[in-house]
Amino acid sequence: MKRSRILTASLVLIVFLAVLADSGLGGEEKAKRGPQRWEPNIARFEQQDREDPPEKGGILFVGSSSIVRWDVAKWFPDMPVLNRGFGGSQIADSVHFAERIVIPYRPRTIVFYAGDNDLAAGKAPEQVLADFKAFVSKVRASLPEAKIIYVGIKPSIKRWSLIEPVRKANGLIREAISSDARSIFVDVDSPMIGTGGMPRKELYIADGLHLSDEGYAVWTKLLAPHLAR
Repeated sequence: MKRSRILTASLVLIVFLAVLADSGLGGEEKAKRGPQRWEPNIARFEQQDREDPPEKGGILFVGSSSIVRWDVAKWFPDMPVLNRGFGGSQIADSVHFAERIVIPYRPRTIVFYAGDNDLAAGKAPEQVLADFKAFVSKVRASLPEAKIIYVGIKPSIKRWSLIEPVRKANGLIREAISSDARSIFVDVDSPMIGTGGMPRKELYIADGLHLSDEGYAVWTKLLAPHLAR
């Protein structure tokens, strides 16, 4: 009986240590949660570029899933557009991979959307601003003349509980770039709000987070005037 209790206690300890490791205390787990988790996506972009090198000097779309799902060739048929959005990425992920999926294309314009995953992961609006500034700084170091268009964080149905930090982060970023002639803030919050001050349901697919065609039509209309040379 005593031996059985010792074995049970040992098993409990092993399970407890495993839970601690899964909680992110271990370095390996932290690495998995860092930018490295997007390595397969980035490597796939690089393979595509080797097989079919994109034109330089065009309009680059980069950021999280709202960019991934944006069929830019469909919505901007007469423009030299390239989509390099990846998964549920955060702003810091685009900073990390900028040398591989931004700088090499020498884009004249960068359309950037990210930030809501950051807030959903618990980052403060001030950290979102700091990460955005890091992205701008990295881009400017190699592409001083590139125009950076930041599409403000959207007011989604699924993450409505985050609307206050969403609006604070948007306000901080808008203010930060207000004096930069090469940076533009595109407000999508107001146009996506309907009656009762809530997000317009028709602009989202069933998950209440990602955009429907109607939602992308709104974004395209807001963005298009800023893409002309």
